[in-house]
Amino acid sequence: MMEKENIEIKKISEVLWEIPKSKGMKVPCRVFASEKLLEKMKQDRTLVQGKNVAYLPGIYKYSMVMPDGHEGYGFPIGGVAALDYENGGISPGGIGYDINCGVRLLRSNLKREEVQPKINEIIDNLFKFCPAGLGSSNIRVDTNKIDQILKNGAKWAVENGYGNKEDLEHSEENGCMKEAEPKYVSDGAKKRGQKQIATLGSGNHFLEVQYVDEIYDKEAAKSFGIEKKGQVMFMIHCGSRGLGHQVCSDYLREMEKTYPEVVAKLPDRELIYAPSGSELCKKYFGAMAAAANFAWCNRHVLGHQTRLAVNAVFKDAKIETIYDVAHNIAKVEEHIIDGKLTKVFLHRKGATRAFGPGREEIPKDYRKVGQPIILPGSMGTASYLLVGTNDSMELTFGSTAHGAGRVMSRHEAISRFRGENIVKDLEKRGIHVKGASMQGIAEEASEAYKDIDEVVEVSHKAGIGKKVCRLVPLGVIKG
Repeated sequence: MMEKENIEIKKISEVLWEIPKSKGMKVPCRVFASEKLLEKMKQDRTLVQGKNVAYLPGIYKYSMVMPDGHEGYGFPIGGVAALDYENGGISPGGIGYDINCGVRLLRSNLKREEVQPKINEIIDNLFKFCPAGLGSSNIRVDTNKIDQILKNGAKWAVENGYGNKEDLEHSEENGCMKEAEPKYVSDGAKKRGQKQIATLGSGNHFLEVQYVDEIYDKEAAKSFGIEKKGQVMFMIHCGSRGLGHQVCSDYLREMEKTYPEVVAKLPDRELIYAPSGSELCKKYFGAMAAAANFAWCNRHVLGHQTRLAVNAVFKDAKIETIYDVAHNIAKVEEHIIDGKLTKVFLHRKGATRAFGPGREEIPKDYRKVGQPIILPGSMGTASYLLVGTNDSMELTFGSTAHGAGRVMSRHEAISRFRGENIVKDLEKRGIHVKGASMQGIAEEASEAYKDIDEVVEVSHKAGIGKKVCRLVPLGVIKG
């Protein structure tokens, strides 16, 4: 089903639209977007995929598309769905191939004016300490250690001298999903992960040196350790690398083989799921959680390596984790639905958890203001730090966008842009760029992405993630 369809869509508000429930759909589909962003979604299968998700069993309230939504595998990227824990299931297409792709934001006591003159040296150091592209890691682990990482996530890193306890406390799930079962991860997946701890990878993954350009919410910013404009930050965006990709591939094949009757009933075979309570549901969730732990460990070690790289230039620099969020994951969560506390498999694919104040999952020092939300922009554009709201709990099961969202395929970007020209243009703007390849830089041209400012404005207006501060790059490492 690769063709586009004519989709009936009704406007509810300036930034909210609804595809009404029709034959086969168990719930309507809600789309958070401005008119400009909605027009972009109509150019691919985003809305078709959002509608198709509404066919899944046990889905509550709505299938949802976040402001950065674009076409993905099965679910749209920017897709959110809550499936009943007892009578629903779990769908790999609602998580994605890069399990627990996510973002870690670190604050520093450095100022823009002291970092900018040394940005080339810092970027060169970061590139050395945090390998990018398809290359392997400076840190090798054997099979036994891989199992420990899959079970314990970022806790393994701290126990082995990478990072600290405060980093764990300021990470979603404290950097470890307890449901992880390494035995459900294939040997092939484990082998792919052995050389990939502390690597950024390729594609849209990056490490940026940024500074605070604008503060919108002083109270929330202060809670997150952000005091004033010009404060330097470090943002890390990566996931579970080849290990997570293999886990997804393995279980998609197994689900299609095990449940041909499920595939036959779905509007798109890419939505294949393992029914709640089945052995395959149990195995996939355990393997997915293990891959998520690998990703948290990966970003945690990269955070430690970032400290080493920066301290080699500024020995007294203090670098602390603000937060680490996942945006390709499924969780078992409890939400109030129709006045009743209900247990669900919450799928967020290209979507960020955005819990409001008071939730116990939020670090204690942030609990009064809400969960930090990190939304990276495209290369050379701004990124944002937002905060979760109580409205998001009601509207989107505590979810919002995950970044800018693509509007152009990698193939088209390569055909239209030259990496060398992008580097020159960014350097004219004072942004130093270092990449694993010029082709990789061309793939990630800012023109290949939606307008991050508009995505964030929709989230803010809809009340599903409120603006805290805007971050502008000084230097970028691309995979």
